[in-house]
Amino acid sequence: MKNQPLSLFAFDVFAPTHLTAGTWRNAADQGHRYTDLSYWTGVAQMLEKAGFDGIFFADNVGYHDVFRGNGDAALRDAAQFPINDPTVLISGMAAVTKHLTFGVTCSATYEPPYLLARKYSSLDHLTSGRVGWNIVTSYSEAAARNLGKEQQLTPLERYDMADEYMDVVYKLWESSFEDDAVIHDAASATYIDPAKVHPINHAGTHFTVPGFHLCEPSPQRTPVLFQAGSSSRGMEFGGKHAEAVFIQATSVEGATRTVAKLRQAVADAGRDPRDVKIVILLTVVVAPTDEEARAKYQAAVDNAPIDGILARFSGWTGIDMSDYDLDTPLRSVGTKAGQSMVDMFSKADPDRDWTPRQIAEFLAVGGSGSTIVGSPQTVAAEIKRWRDEADIDGINLSYITKPGGWEEFIDLALPELRAQGLIAPAPAADQEPVTLREKLFGAGNRRTLPGHPATAYRAAARVGSAV
Repeated sequence: MKNQPLSLFAFDVFAPTHLTAGTWRNAADQGHRYTDLSYWTGVAQMLEKAGFDGIFFADNVGYHDVFRGNGDAALRDAAQFPINDPTVLISGMAAVTKHLTFGVTCSATYEPPYLLARKYSSLDHLTSGRVGWNIVTSYSEAAARNLGKEQQLTPLERYDMADEYMDVVYKLWESSFEDDAVIHDAASATYIDPAKVHPINHAGTHFTVPGFHLCEPSPQRTPVLFQAGSSSRGMEFGGKHAEAVFIQATSVEGATRTVAKLRQAVADAGRDPRDVKIVILLTVVVAPTDEEARAKYQAAVDNAPIDGILARFSGWTGIDMSDYDLDTPLRSVGTKAGQSMVDMFSKADPDRDWTPRQIAEFLAVGGSGSTIVGSPQTVAAEIKRWRDEADIDGINLSYITKPGGWEEFIDLALPELRAQGLIAPAPAADQEPVTLREKLFGAGNRRTLPGHPATAYRAAARVGSAV
């Protein structure tokens, strides 16, 4: 919202590299330490000390094997590969922090809802309510093949299944256990009152889940729900279920159009459009002067191998970019994978026909998000423009090197952003921790807001009957 401080999340993946190609070649990059828990706990403490609201982990249960029909280019550039399960990092990072929150991606296409509900309840307990689930439906054909599917479901099929998936997890999180089911009464030899735990009796098109939830109620019950689909069906799904939507855009103007469509989708679902926070992917390349920042940016572009860039884009979209001349305009094509990624380039700027070479140049640093390059004052002016013109609520901050990109942002840009009121002050050392939902929506809002579909299942729990 205009004139309000932005939420600030670091954006990463449990892998050596993420969005900027070739980062592992930079001598300062620490991505090779991704399997070392002490690296991640150090990052968590650094972000907490700097007053970041959280860290957001992307994930993919596939790999980029579309470019040239194999995964060679992706493997050579460590293009989001090897990739580990980010959910296992969270309890370790939470143990060394009090205020840092965690957004974690998990697929609603390949993770059974009964197991996912347990996973996020467990994380919500261990983080004292500092966790959110980024709902994805998985675009990767490699994931489909390796997880038992002959081919990837279409986006419409995936979202139709995901709608029912959400009904199942809402029932488990909100209506299976009554609030006072766990009584821990030694006198009656009763730990849980059986009369206050209810089977959900779900029998639908895609899922049959007759029993009750495996976990007692966690601080938030339903984790904060992130979502990132920008196709029309993805926006419809987000308008119904999301509490925060993660977007990517090639320009402020493109972001403004996307935000307006998203807020309309929320309204169309019968919810207050301001009940969904919109968080945009940005990479900030900052130095004491604009000239130094531009030099740093150009060095990163020069370091990014075009095959590594196109391997990422081919994987995201399902389009083998080796089939296209680098300087031939790429017009919109249909794809069962990342249609929103194709549309971001082919439709976001009606007056421009993007070529593969231009796309690769744009993606070289920060991937599919926009990049801000300059001095602390230039960075602050640009971030203010994104906030005020595009109506965003927060930033997912990517990097050139990890964790050096965040360290430079903290040292150079963050003091100026705070001085201008664009980012809130860091929590005081003695400030009581709050849940992720309270960070986004204010003190006391531990549970989903009125109007959210999960809230309807909460009423069933109050009267002791599952939906």
